[in-house]
Amino acid sequence: MQRARRLRAIAKRLRTQQELAVRLWETDDTAARLLAILVCRPKAFGRDELDAMLREARAPKVHDWLVNYVVKKNPHAEELRVAWLADSDPVVASAGWALTTERVAKRPDGLDLAGLLDVVEAEMKDAPPRLQWAMNHCLARIGIEHAGLRARAVGIGERLEVLKDYPTSAGCTSPFAPVWIAEMVRRQDAAKTA
Repeated sequence: MQRARRLRAIAKRLRTQQELAVRLWETDDTAARLLAILVCRPKAFGRDELDAMLREARAPKVHDWLVNYVVKKNPHAEELRVAWLADSDPVVASAGWALTTERVAKRPDGLDLAGLLDVVEAEMKDAPPRLQWAMNHCLARIGIEHAGLRARAVGIGERLEVLKDYPTSAGCTSPFAPVWIAEMVRRQDAAKTA
């Protein structure tokens, strides 16, 4: 948390510097790559460049920031989402699921939500941890955002019990999908009546 705060302060002073971002990325240093993500121009990267960067980004925070701060803002995001979702590398596939979760929440038109639930139901239980986490997030988001699929999403979460015993700090919502869905729907309903 402290390092992220310091990096953000440095990035604020540096502002956007694409050439510097590329040089920082090439160092293969985690802190330098995080700073690169903060000072780059997300739309300046080509599809193949982003694909290569993701495959090089093995530190979880670098991977997450790259997907959330760069790829989501890039014109190739949808093409990469589809390609990564089908990738045999579970870390790369987790990026595809993260981008799919974004689509589920913001632009679900054209997505086969029931089909996504089929895949989650068949594969999430035995998926490697990072992929499992991303699939679980998508499961929860479908349940939160799409009332017609909510019961099915909750049922899948209850049957698979993925992250059921995940340690959760006081005041935080559990990542166990049935609990997460119920809490977020409760908050949305409370906001509507406030």
